[in-house]
Amino acid sequence: MPNLFILVLQVAVVLTACRLTGALFRKFQQPRVVGEMFAGIMLGPSLLGWVAPHFSAYLFPASSLGFLNALSQIGVIVFMFLVGLKIDPSELKKEGHAAVLASHVSITAPFVLAAFLALYLYPRLSDDSVTFSNFALFMGAAMSITAFPVLARILAERRMLSSRLGTVAIACAAVDDVTGWCILAYIVVLIRAAQSATSIWVTLGGIVVFALVMIFGVQRMLHGVFLNAYQKWGHLSENRMAFMLLLVLVSALCTERLGIHLLFGAFLMGAIMPKEERFVRYVLDRFETITVTLLLPLFFAFTGLRTNIGLVKGPEMWMYCGLIILVATAGKLGGSTIAAWMSGMPFRESAGLGILMNTRGLMELVILNIGLDIKIISPALFSMMVIMALVTTFMTTPILNLICPKEMLEGATKSTERVAVAPPSLQETGVA
Repeated sequence: MPNLFILVLQVAVVLTACRLTGALFRKFQQPRVVGEMFAGIMLGPSLLGWVAPHFSAYLFPASSLGFLNALSQIGVIVFMFLVGLKIDPSELKKEGHAAVLASHVSITAPFVLAAFLALYLYPRLSDDSVTFSNFALFMGAAMSITAFPVLARILAERRMLSSRLGTVAIACAAVDDVTGWCILAYIVVLIRAAQSATSIWVTLGGIVVFALVMIFGVQRMLHGVFLNAYQKWGHLSENRMAFMLLLVLVSALCTERLGIHLLFGAFLMGAIMPKEERFVRYVLDRFETITVTLLLPLFFAFTGLRTNIGLVKGPEMWMYCGLIILVATAGKLGGSTIAAWMSGMPFRESAGLGILMNTRGLMELVILNIGLDIKIISPALFSMMVIMALVTTFMTTPILNLICPKEMLEGATKSTERVAVAPPSLQETGVA
């Protein structure tokens, strides 16, 4: 049985630490989520466990972490549904050639560089329990991801959502997220299939059938049950909202049962939801506040408890960490910049796109936790990759201010900002 006093105390401490640190980082023109990520690390063995080990052991006993993780996973499931809900496939068409080329290169370049880096890191930071191919694929997927919600938040704050750079960045980030999650799903299926008695072909067949049912069956039902009802009455009843949440949970359970992961089902359910802008705004307003304010900070704290920067010790380990940051930045920032410039965008806007695409944030932490759960990366490499996520996210705003002044790239009018990209409700949160 959980110790309810400890569990509630944990939630109170995490919530306080994340809000205070998030507010502090806002003073430095950083999205609140960056501060919340740092707060999660500070609550773990990297700081609190080092400075006050007895208090840390009392506040986060090993027996309580399962319950903290369960609460945080519920938050991440709902969050991934909202990320899928905000992704609009039509965005890619708005800037045509620039968006298509930049999105493909921003995935391919870091993926290829990460695969070469894996050749160097595999014998030093992994073992025979993980095949090299799986290790390299995971490193590529982890370095290819872009934090769609954090990127949207930065663009909204700078009033750049209606600019060409904002449009291309949102489209590229959406494509990157979908592609990165597909690659990660493939890796998880391979690893879990090797540990299961079920044939991988049965697993893949089940996944294909599930995806087809969702896209061609459930998607049509969603329009009738939710969008038509919303357009008719201007709101959704509590029963319909509960049914929507039930569909998210059932979809998540299906992908978990099929051998992928809970989060893929939640993301897919969001991706097939109707994209009518007022409807998207309405759903976000109903689900987002409690998810962003309460549940996601628990995920940051749980990630921080699994991150031990003390494992990165000695010049050699820090050199590995530096290489990871360098390769991740060169692939994402450099690849996106060159692709955008070759497609005809001015160089400063191209550099701005590269900087934005290098933002990893919360999405990176989600992927890294999955990698640690399926034991494809070690705790030491996990800590290095978390440091990389923090550094690449933190550097986005100051470098963007240096390369692309706000006045140069502001959107024409706030009214042209698309709700499917960053609804007003997102602009009040730290995660978006």
